[in-house]
This record gives sequence, C-alpha cells and structure tokens, in this order.
Amino acid sequence: MSSDNQNNHLKAYGIVYFSLEAGLKSKWLLNFDGGAFLIENNKIISNECKVRGVSYLVISDAKAQLILEEIAAPASNQDAVTLEKAPKIAVYSPKDKMPWDDAVTMVLTYAEIPFDVVYDTEVLADKLLIYEWLHLHHEDFTGQYGRFYGSFRTTPWYIEAKQRAEKLAKTLGFSKVSQEKLAVAKKIRDYVVGGGFMFAMCSATDSFDIALSAEGVDIAEAMFDGDGSSIAYQSQINYNKTFAFKNYQLIRNPKTYEFSSIDMTRKRKIPKTSDYFSLIAFSAKWDPVPTMLTQNHTTLVKGFMGQTTSFDRSTVKSNVLVLGENSVNREARYIHGTLGKGMFTFYGGHDPEDYTHQIGDPKTELDLHPTSPGYRLILNNVLFPAAKKKKQKT
Repeated sequence: MSSDNQNNHLKAYGIVYFSLEAGLKSKWLLNFDGGAFLIENNKIISNECKVRGVSYLVISDAKAQLILEEIAAPASNQDAVTLEKAPKIAVYSPKDKMPWDDAVTMVLTYAEIPFDVVYDTEVLADKLLIYEWLHLHHEDFTGQYGRFYGSFRTTPWYIEAKQRAEKLAKTLGFSKVSQEKLAVAKKIRDYVVGGGFMFAMCSATDSFDIALSAEGVDIAEAMFDGDGSSIAYQSQINYNKTFAFKNYQLIRNPKTYEFSSIDMTRKRKIPKTSDYFSLIAFSAKWDPVPTMLTQNHTTLVKGFMGQTTSFDRSTVKSNVLVLGENSVNREARYIHGTLGKGMFTFYGGHDPEDYTHQIGDPKTELDLHPTSPGYRLILNNVLFPAAKKKKQKT
C-alpha cells in the first residue's frame, strides 16, 4: 500500500472488505509499507485483485512470519491488527437526488464496498442498531436548510428540498424541521454512545454538534421555520451536549453561508498551491485506532474546501484527538473522539479531489484518482470497525 507498490489504493480497501465477507483471515499491518494488508492466500482473492486492478504480492508463510516478527519488535512503531468481520455500513442521506455529490458515497461505490442508505424515518425507527458504521451525508441538522438561503432561496431545488423536509417532519409528527432534525441527531448520538462508529464530513460535522447544543433553543430565523429565534440564544447554547466542539459563536445573519465560528473557511488565508495538511504520527502498538485512521502512503495530504473546510482549534474539545492539521495556522482538518462505547470522526471539506466543489459541478471521477490520499482517509474509517478490539491507551 505504499506509493510505489500499489496502483489502486482505493479499490484495495474493497478487496479487504471482500475477503472479510468471504471469511478469510486478514491483518492490517500498521505503518508497514504504507499500511499494507496481509490476507490469506486464495484464488478468488487473486482473481478479484486482477479484475479490479489492485496490486498484490503472493508471499510464503515463512516470509509472512518474518514480516510479523519484524512488526512485533518492541523498537518498531508498527503493529499487526487482526480484522475480524466486514462492518455493516449505512449512509445517512436523503433519498432524492440533491445538486451535490457525497465523497463517501462515491468512494464506497468505487471501492465496491456495499452500503445501505437510511434517512430520518429509518433513524427514528431505531434501524441504526443493525449497522456498525454510519456516515452522515452533507446535511444540516439545525433546520436551516444548509444555510443556502442567501444565494439559492429562489432556485427550484432549494424550494423543493424545503417543501420535502417540511412534509417529512409533519409526517413524522413534528411541527418544525428543526425539531425533527434534533430528534434524529439525538438518535444518532445514542447510536454512538451504544457502541456505533460515526463518520461525518463538511457541514454534517458542525451542524450536528450545534443542533445537539441548541436543544430547547430556537436558533432558526423566521424564513426557516415561520417564527423568530429565541432572544439571546447564544447564551443558552449547552456545549456539554456536543461531541467535539466548544465555545463557538453562532452566525445570526441568515444570509451568511456559515453556521458558526467552528469553521475556518472565511478565516483562513492559505493559497491553493500551499494548501496541505499533515497527518499526526501515533504509536501503532499503544494507540491502534488513531494509527489505523491515519494510515496512508504520504503524511502530507492536499487540502480541499467545503462549507465546513476545517475546524478552529480553539473550538475543539481537549479530549478530542487531532489526526490531521494545517501547520500554517494549526487548523484541525481531521479529528476523532470517543463517546460512551462508540467513536466518531469528523473530516473537514467536501471532496478531497475537487478543491472548490460548487453546487451543480460534475462529480469527481475516481478512476482519475485511484491513489488519492484524501479519499484513502475516508476508507480507513470504513475499515477500522472490523479490527479486533484492543484496550485503548489514549
């Protein structure tokens, strides 16, 4: 899985998933050859690698044992993690086509990793309990329709999406979309507390936490929910209810395409040519989860924009791990934490291979980016719930 040895990093994850579904023994070799995978030799797997264009090498049992012994050496910052079972995956996304594409859905499809699409009806009916891993699609959990009001309120897709959301909320027994979305966010919170793994990108990260922190407070203006917001609502925000963020200030102007001070998009002054973020190195033997989440064939990843591009470090809770940061202004791009028995990862930006993806732009063709480091981080998150659990040191 190094840059020299692998032609298609993204589809390689699909091969591992395929092998787990087939019941084959698999290990993730952390910090070895770019985070390589050791899979039980099988004709079906080798044929599948050839069909999907994934590079592989057949080695003897003796060679495999030598590699494992090298990795196990106390002086090496490496580890071999056993992968036990292919996680059942859900993508939280509206069933109707929206005028943007979701990076996770695209890369799961490209890697040929199966997933189910769920939305509010399924979440409120406790259907998440059958899944080990959940991705939150580009979503606004605050009931403000993505804060698109300023630029897109007269477009057909915005008007139709607002009408659909209001109809669904009413069908599910809620008088406001914000109330229904809060109920969904709380169900997802309970799913994580109970042991689920949650991954979110772009505005699904901060809007999720904001919705939880604003429980019982109306932060939506009249154009969103028909009535005014609560007086002095900022003082009523409860940061104790959030997953990752603290001490943020909400943006009150409804025409501003921004939720709060969490996001660095409007505050960062980094030219595209130097917009990279670095992955933090962790101890493979003592901190296997963050090590798994940062496996890559490079430690420097191209930056990319989004409605929520990155996270202001002053708003990130101290118990949340920063996995990737931009060293120029120390903005957090990629963070991870635990809640109850479960875990969550937030990844800033919209599309790792489209620097400024705009609404209505064509989707990224991943055949052109089979070795994308930015997309590979997403697949690390998909696969790590398959790992045999080890007691955490961090």
